[in-house]
Parts: sequence; C-alpha cells; structure tokens
Amino acid sequence: MANVAVYNMEGNEVGTIELNDAVFGVEVNEHLIHLAVVRQLANKRQGTQKAKTRSEVRGGGRKPWRQKGTGHARQGSIRAPQWTGGGVVFAPTPRDYEVKMNKKERRAALKSALTSRVQDNKLVVLDELKLDEIKTKEMQKVLTNLKVNKALVVMPQLDQNVVLSARNIENVATATTSTINVYDVMKYSTVILTKDAVASIEEVYA
Repeated sequence: MANVAVYNMEGNEVGTIELNDAVFGVEVNEHLIHLAVVRQLANKRQGTQKAKTRSEVRGGGRKPWRQKGTGHARQGSIRAPQWTGGGVVFAPTPRDYEVKMNKKERRAALKSALTSRVQDNKLVVLDELKLDEIKTKEMQKVLTNLKVNKALVVMPQLDQNVVLSARNIENVATATTSTINVYDVMKYSTVILTKDAVASIEEVYA
C-alpha cells in the first residue's frame, strides 16, 4: 500500500496515511480513462441543433423561370441550396449523443485516474478542510500553503463555505466523493482529498 503525507491547512506535514491499493494502487488502464472522458463529454451535449432541408423550407414550389431561352442557368426552385433562403444540403437534425459504459468499467476508470495521480505525486491529502466563513482569500491561502494552483478539491460531503470560497478561483473546482468523476480528476493537475474523503472513497470503491 502507498503511503502519502498528510498536510494541514498551513501546508505543514502532520503525518502519513496508507492508501488502499484496491483504489489507489490498481493497474492504470488508459483506454478506460479515455472512454470515460469521451462518455462524459458526449453525454453533456444537448443534441438539439436543427436546420431545415430544402423539403422543409417554406416556398419554392413554382419554377422561377422557364427552362430554356432566358440566358439564366436552369432552376427548379428558389429554395434549392444554392439560393439565398434555400434549404441546407446535409442539415443537422436533433440526435442523442449518449455513450454507454458498463458500471464496472466506470469504476475501473476512476480507480485508474486516481492511481495515476498517486503515481505522479499529484495527490495531496489534508487532515481537514474547514473554513469559518465564505472567504475566497482564505481558500487561496490554503492552496498557496500547499503550493497548488490548478486543483480539484474533494470533500466527503457538501461544504458551502468551501464551495463558495473556491468558486471564484481560476482553475480550481470542488467536488464531493459522490460527484467525483474521471474527467475532473484528469483535467486538474492536482487532486486534494481530505482524510475523510479518502476513507469515503475507499469505502465505496474498494
């Protein structure tokens, strides 16, 4: 099992914690991580784009001029694609972008993502993260003490003081152990977990 240092909010090392290899020490499967990221980004798409084809555009039923003798190129409709106001040739239509992934694959992908952060020394464990008030400056001070600038902060449950304090800091996001996902773990260069969050993740995924 991997041992990582535990820090306090002042950035001082106050101990170590042993991480469960079933979650933080698995074999990294880059293919599953890729699939999980593609799935998450695809499932966020609304798929509501729409444009009209020439069969759906209003008008154009009458031939604009006779076939021969005008000097113009022959035309059959004023709603053909080459006309202003005409239909779109291969018009986009509403579609479902959903990508499916098995539950076991999703769990394995998250474990792989967390393991990669441990291997790269990009996982920081805090003994606790508590703010007495909503204060962006205080949250920034904690990140500065930890020498972190682009981070995902994971808590065991929702803490409004932490969430609202981190909201305006660029390249910083917050999540709970129930909302943590592969995309965010890979997007942010450092993952900050509280000791309680580590225990919660290990309880669910081990």
